[in-house]
Amino acid sequence: MSFHQKIVRSSEITPKAVFENRRQLIQSAAAGAFGLALAPWFSREALANGPQRLAATPNPSYVVGDEPTSYKHVTSYNNFYEFGTDKTDPFVYAGSLQTKPWTVTIEGLVKKPVTLDIDALLKLAPMEERIYRMRCVEGWSMVIPWDGYSLSKLLNYVQPLGSAKYVEFISLADRKQMPGLKSQIIEWPYREGLRLDEAMNPLTLLTFGLYGEVLPKQNGAPVRIVVPWKYGFKSAKSIVKIRLTEEMPKTSWSQFDSREYGFYSNVNPAVDHPRWSQATERRIGDPKGVFAPKIRTQMFNGYADQVASMYAGMDLKKYY
Repeated sequence: MSFHQKIVRSSEITPKAVFENRRQLIQSAAAGAFGLALAPWFSREALANGPQRLAATPNPSYVVGDEPTSYKHVTSYNNFYEFGTDKTDPFVYAGSLQTKPWTVTIEGLVKKPVTLDIDALLKLAPMEERIYRMRCVEGWSMVIPWDGYSLSKLLNYVQPLGSAKYVEFISLADRKQMPGLKSQIIEWPYREGLRLDEAMNPLTLLTFGLYGEVLPKQNGAPVRIVVPWKYGFKSAKSIVKIRLTEEMPKTSWSQFDSREYGFYSNVNPAVDHPRWSQATERRIGDPKGVFAPKIRTQMFNGYADQVASMYAGMDLKKYY
């Protein structure tokens, strides 16, 4: 599949009806059984203040032929365990997250360790909109217009040392803001990692928004990474620290169960999760719901041309 297709502008993929659906969803939720819990957030964030736009220019090199998943589904069906393990928990509970002030520290094996606030990060490089496929280990997928710039631009800014081989990402862990931290399912804070060449790949996106708007809290505000050829849990959310290391960093899910979640976690339909097949997926938001036809999963999530060379000679069933 070619990436060089017609530019899809934010105005074309974010029709007015999507936002009307969001308002209807908010109103319905506030009137429902969990309305009392949601109402303070809805009234403060979703209703009173309109979403903040991002000046992101569509990049025609990163467009897929699949129809983007609706904003409604992208922002209401999420994995963000800091707010709960149910797919709807982040939408319900992430309103407690305070995204300003916010700083990210970049440290470790770099010439220029630095702490930058979110505004400085936003201004570090021109903002692009890229439409990526995203694949979850549980077998569901989405197509999302993300807004950000290549993580390599930040890493080049801090100048990795020659001894740096890996990049570790550490997420916020604040029990006052994140009710899911009461769970002991993993050891907090959430940690993820990439090999340095993976982090420097142009596809790896330092992400500040989606659909031309700042990231909703349930999607990892105010800054996350997106690694589209890997399963979704590799894309750390609400990042507060980035550390360059010589040794492979320990990651939350591989610590939880290394048999199920390896360090690399590349989308590979030939390697099954111990509890289910990874050969197919269902697209979230398909009007047929559970009766939607399964989609055959592509190697590296369809990004083999851009990333396969990084794994030449590796046994991808061993290094999963």
